[in-house]
Amino acid sequence: MEITATLVKELRERTGSGMMECKKALLETKGDIETAVEVLRKAGLAQADKKAGRIAAEGMIVAALGPNAKQAVMAEVNCETDFVAKGDAFKQFAQDVAQRVLASRPKDVDALLALPLKDGGETVDSAQRALVARIGEKIGVRRFVCLESKGLIGAYTHGVRIGVLVDSEGADAELAKRIAMHIAANKPVAVAPRDVPAGTIAKEREIYAAQAAESGKPAAIVEKMIEGRVNKFLAESTLLSQPYLHDAEKTVAQVLQDAQAQVLRFERFEVGEGIAKKTENFAEEVMAQVRKG
Repeated sequence: MEITATLVKELRERTGSGMMECKKALLETKGDIETAVEVLRKAGLAQADKKAGRIAAEGMIVAALGPNAKQAVMAEVNCETDFVAKGDAFKQFAQDVAQRVLASRPKDVDALLALPLKDGGETVDSAQRALVARIGEKIGVRRFVCLESKGLIGAYTHGVRIGVLVDSEGADAELAKRIAMHIAANKPVAVAPRDVPAGTIAKEREIYAAQAAESGKPAAIVEKMIEGRVNKFLAESTLLSQPYLHDAEKTVAQVLQDAQAQVLRFERFEVGEGIAKKTENFAEEVMAQVRKG
């Protein structure tokens, strides 16, 4: 059977695969387009599995708000390079993932992957693997969070690399968004000192103790120094104590008090945070090639 350009074009549109891959699959299946689709999907799964161990620390943060800003979700979808993160196919996949999370509110990433990306369509996992095959990089949904509010949720994304959701009461949409912008810029670790995890405080105390011990001062003085530094850390790294981004003369607590509002919770995602990134030393790579050659 002759493999026409029209047949190749149809297969490309259905699978997103390259022209040569489509032509090869059609030759292999003697022009049976349905079987060719399966051949390309299986090849895509194999490619996805091969790339599963690679580091994907680039990508984008996507937020989606429900009706009346009472519900919101935020997701991080990763890829290997910034170039792919800027591509339309990757962006659309990430947006679709956020919408699926908002609609279905799965309990975790595994549950999300088993859901249809769009109603009546292929699963998130299948769509993800197909995108890996099409683009040639490891791609994956790393995490997501769902918030519900009795007040309203403020959402802010700084480009595609930072995203914030804020659960507020008494705030209007503009204030909630401005608080989210503040959190994006200032990276508080919690709303108030009482919300800072004990492990975080213990780690900071350990660092300050090591620094203070080198001062050679009496133990009682050293302990006061440690407490002072811990208190300073809590003031600088918790939301309510920080100078407000939009009016540094006031703290966030004062701004909220003036508005008779409060922040109950927030979530801040940044692309790739916590992922050990591979560092490239191109000079060493060139020298290694020269030695081999």
